[in-house]
Amino acid sequence: MLFSRKPAALPTRETALPGRLDAIATAETHFVNGRNLFETPEGMQEIVLALGCFWGAERVFWEAAGVYVTQVGYAGGITENPTYEEACSGLTGHTEAVRVVFDPQVVELDAILKLFWESHDPTQGMRQGNDTGTQYRSAIYTTSEAQLARVRESASAYQMALKSSGRGDITTEIRPLEAFYHAEDYHQQYLAKNPSGYCGIGGTGVVCPLPGAFAPDNGR
Repeated sequence: MLFSRKPAALPTRETALPGRLDAIATAETHFVNGRNLFETPEGMQEIVLALGCFWGAERVFWEAAGVYVTQVGYAGGITENPTYEEACSGLTGHTEAVRVVFDPQVVELDAILKLFWESHDPTQGMRQGNDTGTQYRSAIYTTSEAQLARVRESASAYQMALKSSGRGDITTEIRPLEAFYHAEDYHQQYLAKNPSGYCGIGGTGVVCPLPGAFAPDNGR
């Protein structure tokens, strides 16, 4: 394997991989619903969420009512247009992420955030379950000031619920989105193409005190 040792800390601009100017090739349409992966229709919102391996994470959201389209990729780091192998090296600063485009008239942001918090363990730092490395860290990257404020409120609410259950501090990175770089074609809607494929999604079992949505079946 090209990168066998993963650093436990994020790279600096001096140590990060250089990346490339051109975007890597990927699919144009969603494998499940056939919609344009790059489209955000008028009136809809988007948010980028990272909760471990993006194969299983994406399925959580494409199955949710009111979600228009999902797309997996890399966010939160330094390297421009990274490949999957580069992201897995830990030398890009990116985490595996899901871009979620949703209709706020059908599903409120709170419902999306409830799914996010309940679908993984946001207290694990640079890992998620048995998946270790900076590319598996929990993160939320927002696209508006209103989103950012509500995300922070949701984190505070879930922290109280976690604390009441004896859990630790949330380590989720929360900040405005700087860039989202889409992943390769074969990663898009991976579990729809490979129904028996690996899914590392699993929550804490602690309910997030936000209205709407549902906790996913973590036993899948």
